Amino acid sequence: MATVDGALLASAVAGDRAAMEELLGLLRPGVLRYCRARVGDRPHRDSDAEDCAQEVLLGVLRALPGYSYGAGKFWGFVYGVAAHKVVDAHRRRDDDRSVPVPEFPRVPCGLRDPACQVEALERRRRLHHLLDRLAPQQRDVVILRVMFGLSARDTADVLGVAGPGAVRVSQHRGLAVLRRHIAASPVP
Repeated sequence: MATVDGALLASAVAGDRAAMEELLGLLRPGVLRYCRARVGDRPHRDSDAEDCAQEVLLGVLRALPGYSYGAGKFWGFVYGVAAHKVVDAHRRRDDDRSVPVPEFPRVPCGLRDPACQVEALERRRRLHHLLDRLAPQQRDVVILRVMFGLSARDTADVLGVAGPGAVRVSQHRGLAVLRRHIAASPVP
């Protein structure tokens, strides 16, 4: 996760278009990884995570003029927007009654080789499968601490839990659950 520069954030909040573009470019890789982990992949809907990431970035952009908590809390703010957009994506997915077609999905940028694309899809499925084994709070703590790199204090603030100690305990228990599942079934 890239660190957000305070001056860049202040310029973006003030409405500087170049700063907004740079900020969104900085956020996109982390947001996309988060959306892929939380939304998952389905062969006939390979754009779900990308669409969700785009919605997150638009949500951040819309809320940016009112943001006033500083660069240190910005990733927590982004996570809050992302968590809501992931819920919306799951709702849309549940309403989707489309049927898969017997074709390979279009190859996303950077994955030119079909074998590489399949491997990446399998890694994301495995990650999604493992994260589904966690209790919701443990899952959120693991995602925020491991994927987003938030501190225990910032994670506690974002999730509204008692404090950093509770976050560390939840992270420890979540990682222990993941270790047990990985040891029990190396391949789902």
